[in-house]
Amino acid sequence: MNPTTIIVFMAGALLGALPALESPFAQSLALTCLMYAGLAVSWSMFSGPTRYLSLATSAFFGLGAYCTAWGLGKLPWPAVVMLGGCAAVVFAFFIGLITLRLRGAYFAVITYGLGELVKHTITHIEKSYFGTVGRVMTETPSSATVYWTVLAIAALAVWTYAAFGRSRWGHALRGIGMDEERAATMGVNPMRVKLIGFCLSSWFAGALGAAMAVRWTYIDPHTVFNPFIVFQTVLISMVGGPLTVGGPLIGALAFSLLSEFLRLSLPYLYMIILGVLLIASVLYLPDGIAGYDWKRLWRRKASEEKP
Repeated sequence: MNPTTIIVFMAGALLGALPALESPFAQSLALTCLMYAGLAVSWSMFSGPTRYLSLATSAFFGLGAYCTAWGLGKLPWPAVVMLGGCAAVVFAFFIGLITLRLRGAYFAVITYGLGELVKHTITHIEKSYFGTVGRVMTETPSSATVYWTVLAIAALAVWTYAAFGRSRWGHALRGIGMDEERAATMGVNPMRVKLIGFCLSSWFAGALGAAMAVRWTYIDPHTVFNPFIVFQTVLISMVGGPLTVGGPLIGALAFSLLSEFLRLSLPYLYMIILGVLLIASVLYLPDGIAGYDWKRLWRRKASEEKP
């Protein structure tokens, strides 16, 4: 067994045993970190190799959350989480048929706009047919159950990222990211491959939204369709490195800790730091921290220090 596998198993065992410590603060911090780790890894699964900047994560997350709001108490907890993921896949399939023919800023703007459309549609449905804006969830599972559910989804996202990346679909996505026209001439069906990757990525965001919805007890469209969710997810992945599975995990840990210590006490400083990190990442680390060739930097420094 190689050292990486041992570290992964040890980290999984430690995270799985965290509810036994009965520390609400540590569990809440770990839950936030796991949520963003799962979101960032799933976002990188599609957007990393293809270089398509998807801003639909908050739409998938919000759809999953509202599946919990509508289904909790009527369906078993695992079925509710699965339903949230499947609702996100259905939405991703239909918007993918429209948006995946676009690239660059057009794709990013359209995916963000469709997410806002879903938010306002659900707001209209809630007001018109249910006479309310938000939902209060009383029959919620225990905090330990929610934590283990989010941990399982995040772990599944990491495994899927690695397995999908090694498959022919993952190789096809990377080929599309490098040169979509050339990939098509080599027998790849770009639309089908992109649609499969986009839908697979969306399931995890929807399932995480379904699992995390009970954490807030009360939800409304502005909470679960919050643009901050998608922007922080993209930033975590870009700074960490979307082309490696370790990049989003490193970014999720760093940003969760930074958010916890700065967002409540110094919210404006936190947003400034996010903006600076995004600019620095785009200019100097386009492949993220994990994707940068640090060995080359050390070799260059060593050569400069030689007399």
